[in-house]
Amino acid sequence: MQALGILASIFYLGLVALRANAEPVDDKRALLDFVNNLPHSRNLNWSEDSPVCGHWAGVTCSGDGSRIEAVRLPGVGFQGPIPPNTLSRLSALQILSLRSNGISGSFPTDFANLRNLSFLYLQFNNISGPLPEDFSAWKNLTIVNLSHNGFNGSIPSSISSLTRLEALNLASNLLSGEIPDFQLPNLKLLNLSHNNLSGSLPKSLEHFPSSAFVGNNVSSQNSTFELSPAISPASEPRTRNGGKLSESALLGIVIAGCVLVILAFGVLMLFYCSKGRRRATEDRSLGKLPKAEMSPDKEASRSQEANNKLVFFEGCSYAFDLEDLLRASAEVLGKGTFGTAYKATLEDANTVVVKRLKEVAVGKRDFEQHMEIVGGIRHRNVVDLKAYYYSKEEKLIVHDYYSQGSVYARLHGKRGEGRNPLDWDTRMRIAIGAARGLSHIHLQNNGKLVHGNIKSSNIFLNAEGYGCISDLGLATVMSGLAAPISRATGYRAPEVTDTRKATQPSDVYSFGVVLLELLTGKSPIHGTTSSSGGGGGDEIMHLVRWVHSVVREEWTAEVFDIELMRYPNIEEEMVEMLQIAMSCVARLPDQRPKMPDLVKLIENVRSSSHTQENKSGTSSPPQPAVGTESSSSL
Repeated sequence: MQALGILASIFYLGLVALRANAEPVDDKRALLDFVNNLPHSRNLNWSEDSPVCGHWAGVTCSGDGSRIEAVRLPGVGFQGPIPPNTLSRLSALQILSLRSNGISGSFPTDFANLRNLSFLYLQFNNISGPLPEDFSAWKNLTIVNLSHNGFNGSIPSSISSLTRLEALNLASNLLSGEIPDFQLPNLKLLNLSHNNLSGSLPKSLEHFPSSAFVGNNVSSQNSTFELSPAISPASEPRTRNGGKLSESALLGIVIAGCVLVILAFGVLMLFYCSKGRRRATEDRSLGKLPKAEMSPDKEASRSQEANNKLVFFEGCSYAFDLEDLLRASAEVLGKGTFGTAYKATLEDANTVVVKRLKEVAVGKRDFEQHMEIVGGIRHRNVVDLKAYYYSKEEKLIVHDYYSQGSVYARLHGKRGEGRNPLDWDTRMRIAIGAARGLSHIHLQNNGKLVHGNIKSSNIFLNAEGYGCISDLGLATVMSGLAAPISRATGYRAPEVTDTRKATQPSDVYSFGVVLLELLTGKSPIHGTTSSSGGGGGDEIMHLVRWVHSVVREEWTAEVFDIELMRYPNIEEEMVEMLQIAMSCVARLPDQRPKMPDLVKLIENVRSSSHTQENKSGTSSPPQPAVGTESSSSL
């Protein structure tokens, strides 16, 4: 009997081993039927002779290799309707992404067989007709994105049966009728914008922002979400009585304009000459060269004039005064929009960053009041201000030094041999951390605080590799943003170029440019070589415009940094992050999402894939816990 038991055990273990190494034959056949019956422009390495698991592009199997659980094929160039009885045979499928293709026809009715489906991404296709009448078959659905298609008809009330649903995006379709009262307990992200919906907004959805419903004729008790921007045509110059100006009057205007231009040019030349002399003096006084001393006699006299006192914020453990700071060896880290930053190493070996502010536009009292607001902000993704100094001739702020450097330096530093590029996980942590930090900033001072200078050189990596926002709140106390073309202008929202005033929506735009930097590896303003027009030469290209042009030509894959191409299974996340970034850099401020909503969107990109990876036995990097933030649209 004992021998029989041993034999039975061996037989059982053999069956287990055979199953573990078995191909998901039926699922493999279903995928081959799908791809062989749907024309596509991009080659896939799928063949009957090669194993599926770990080899076929865009396909993820279960841990034991017995079933296919994820199919991610964005931007493959599929054209036409999904062949029936193909994908619907993947009964263990949990993730399906066919976004950014040319899929047409109606929503496949046989998808009702995919009862384990949790994540469905079909956005940016040409699917038309009504949405499925009955969603009750997909009890596990967590994220549904059917935006930018041609779906028409009403939104089915059966969506209310999806009790696990966390995100629903039906934007930019042709849906009509009233919005059902979903009553979904876990719904955090909703986007129904740019449809033909009408009627009253259910009370259960009124906590979502207006951007989730813009482009419809939907009203609530508090507001109406229909937006109809007015466009006023350009008109010819006219006189007071409404007639056109005479030729002599126009000639006089032209001559006067020329004289004004010449005078303005002369004033500018005088200004820049004096500014250059002043800048040279400043550079000598603080030591422009690495390891120069910050303690000239002139600075020492200034410190005595102000009683030699720095103002430290509560909780700061540093024990030094202004004279110690000015005596410290200093290394120039960079010159930015608001001043020059120095790395200062104190006698006790502590290292801090000292920023010497230029063109402060407020008096001492207003400066101090504002510093008390921003100095009291404490968040793991916001660089703590430690101290400040204000005198008639000098304004300084002090904060911690981050040894891993800025995102700009890590992204755009030396390339080639010996470079340690930022991998995708690090870039995602940078985006998540920076989003959390900026969201926290926007919630301060009764939701009125603006950063005003978001750029990759003002985002640093903390010890865990997450992004941290610096230069907090300086825009409020500084003079208007400078106009000349520089790297900083590539981050500015279109409205800031005109008003010179930063707002929370303009912060979102700047943050979107940072996301595009992380995705493309390109600077916000970079040179390109022009081959047109005979002469050739270099052109200045704004990153936002360049990405728009590439995406418009349907070469989305060309957008991404070539250094990211070495990492497998990240296409889905990169495309999702690209769409989030593009929503941030929308031209109109009210079309941009709010920062608390962006935190959810970006965290969701990472959590969706990591949930699936963990089920497959792979690990994901730890992430700090975060508090609950408000919800918004996809």
